[in-house]
Amino acid sequence: MSAPTLVMLHGWGVNGAVFSSLLPHLEGLDIRVVDLPGFGDAANEPSHREIDGLARALADKVPEDAVWLGWSLGGLAATQAAIKGYGRPRGLITLASSPSFVAEEHWPGIKPLVLKQFAGALDGDLQQVIDRFLAIQAMGAPSAKADIKLLREKVAERPLPSLEALAGGLAMLDNTDLRGELAALRLPFLRLYGRLDALVPVKQAELVDALAPGSRHQVFEHSSHAPFISHPEETAAAVRAFIGQFEGR
Repeated sequence: MSAPTLVMLHGWGVNGAVFSSLLPHLEGLDIRVVDLPGFGDAANEPSHREIDGLARALADKVPEDAVWLGWSLGGLAATQAAIKGYGRPRGLITLASSPSFVAEEHWPGIKPLVLKQFAGALDGDLQQVIDRFLAIQAMGAPSAKADIKLLREKVAERPLPSLEALAGGLAMLDNTDLRGELAALRLPFLRLYGRLDALVPVKQAELVDALAPGSRHQVFEHSSHAPFISHPEETAAAVRAFIGQFEGR
């Protein structure tokens, strides 16, 4: 049997164009890059405020039996689809993502105030809000300045997200907690982290190992929240190795 389709889902505030610099390193794979509803080329599609509705909508857009790769918010949606079986995912890769993004006692993550500040800023200049968020995503990486520039350039290739999609995405990051459901996952599951990530702290990796004992994780030592931008070759190698296990099955 040939390798499955690789579905790629972006994160909050951006669109599928952010994967442009990664795609050449995945040449030969059957890839479907999908804009989340309300973002990029799907800016006119109805957006969502609940992760289950988003996962269902995405499953309607992609082939069944695919491997789903989700970055950040996209990883949260991909995880929900895998838990519920929407689109019958064959495998799951989360990239700088988390089953629960908000920091709590004994759980590293984004401070709740940060998400509230971004939500409050949506009444102003949306481009400025997105630019601020992109800066946080690259923060800490040695190549941060270049990474932010590339992210901005790629995002600008497609329409700005709708206000509703931005607000809904922040609500999902704030309210979704899938930690209690990870143990039920029975499909191959790879989690990729950046050691310098300020949004999904690498300390989460071992905590999620315990929650999803059937999964495995890999850490990119010199990467922040966007490893596919700063380290595309290493990211692609990890993805190819994961996809390779399905060939002939």
